[in-house]
Amino acid sequence: MKISEFYKKQRHTISFEFFPPKTAEGEKKLFQIVADLKKLSPSFVTVTYGALGNTQANTLRLVGEIKNSIGLEVAAHLTCVAHSREEIERILEALRAKSIENIVALRGDPPQGEVQFKAPPQGFHHASELVRFIRRHPRFGNAFALSVAGYPEGHPECKDKRKDLEHLKQKVDEGADVVVTQLFFDNKFYFDFVERARKSGITVPIVPGIMPVTHGPQIQKFSLMCGASIPERITQAIARFGEDQEAITKFGIEYATEQCRQLLQEGAPGLHFYTLNQSLATRQIFANLNLARAG
Repeated sequence: MKISEFYKKQRHTISFEFFPPKTAEGEKKLFQIVADLKKLSPSFVTVTYGALGNTQANTLRLVGEIKNSIGLEVAAHLTCVAHSREEIERILEALRAKSIENIVALRGDPPQGEVQFKAPPQGFHHASELVRFIRRHPRFGNAFALSVAGYPEGHPECKDKRKDLEHLKQKVDEGADVVVTQLFFDNKFYFDFVERARKSGITVPIVPGIMPVTHGPQIQKFSLMCGASIPERITQAIARFGEDQEAITKFGIEYATEQCRQLLQEGAPGLHFYTLNQSLATRQIFANLNLARAG
């Protein structure tokens, strides 16, 4: 089922994001986590893509397993990094062969050590070009629902929020069905982002991306990468709890629960959890919000 349909039919569409593990042990653990979280009846899950496309084969294999063996709807991340148009076409064919109907279309980050993104030969410079290529493809144009990324606080490479919003509208105008935001910790950024997007003519669902604080240095790293600010309340908690993993996880669950409750109460179409291949925090937030029971 295309994920765009979930947002039309469900009051709150809940989804989880995973990344391809690097080891067989990690993959075994991931499938256990997916099975744990399946009990919460998410609408769908997504699987990310590595830099330089170096987890492409794993992403394709994992989305096939999750869809066809575990029985969850799934969206595969697809980036412009390191792929020509012909390679993108082959990936689309492979996804369709596995009955995958959903893609998260992204430009992707520059490889580690490189400051600027460089399009590969015969490839794409921007996610909008990737969306256009898929939508206008004679065989795949209607085969997939397409999600794209939004940045409530502005893209790290484009802090001009007006210009960044123009880039987002271009992705939507080219055929994106859903916008999923990067992580943020202050809901005012999300609500402001949605308001500006609606005024610009973007009408598709804009889904908040949530990452519970479960490890201080990890959160600081991800926030820096995606341009998200960290509120003083979280900074103080990280400093206060230090290496006390249980305490910081409890704090992160409580903080994310408050954040999610307000988002849903004030009209967010759902929640997209960046799980980091863990299930404890997500399961507890679900319990706190009665999401599993409410569906």
